[in-house]
Formats: sequence, structure tokens, C-alpha cells
Amino acid sequence: MGITKTAGFSESQNKNALLFKALGHPARIAIIDHILAVKTCICNDLVGVLPLSQATISQHLRELKEAGIIQGTIEGNAICYCLNTELMLEIKQVIDTYAHLNQAKQAPCC
Repeated sequence: MGITKTAGFSESQNKNALLFKALGHPARIAIIDHILAVKTCICNDLVGVLPLSQATISQHLRELKEAGIIQGTIEGNAICYCLNTELMLEIKQVIDTYAHLNQAKQAPCC
């Protein structure tokens, strides 16, 4: 995001927006689902699971990694990816906070 789009918002709001933007594509959710199921994987593992090319999967992995949602370690000539469980717990806490605020209102919407 450009500075003009983020300057008026708190650091927390900007961080959350970047995280949710990274989660805002079904391919990235599918990648996270797969990593949850198998614990770790490399890009080629995902090529056999998702209906996307290796290059497209690599782009989605890069987005998730830049947001900090996944982590990668080099194993030979491949990168092995896993979830950043600490960050996932932070995301859960943000969602729980928003859900709790909605429940606390108890007023009908609109």
C-alpha cells in the first residue's frame, strides 16, 4: 500500500489489513488448508493438489511469506513451507476481538 493510503491509520490497522489481504484469495486459503493437513510442504507438492501452475503457486507462496503467514526453510534446492503458528494465533485473536465486539453490542444491525 502507498503511504497516502496507510498514513491515517494505526500500525495495528495497517498490519491487520495486510494480513487479511494476503488471506483474501482462495488459492492462498487452499495452500494454508494443505499445509495444515500435512504440516510442511514444498511448492511441487502443491502443484499436484491445486489446479494452478507452479509459477502461480510460487507467487501465492511469496504473498503468504511476505505477510509472515508462512515460513520457509531451504532444504536442498527446495523451500519447505510451514505455518507461522504464532502469527496465526494473533490473527485468531484479532478475529475473536471483532466477533466479541459484535456480540457485546446486542443491538440489531441496521
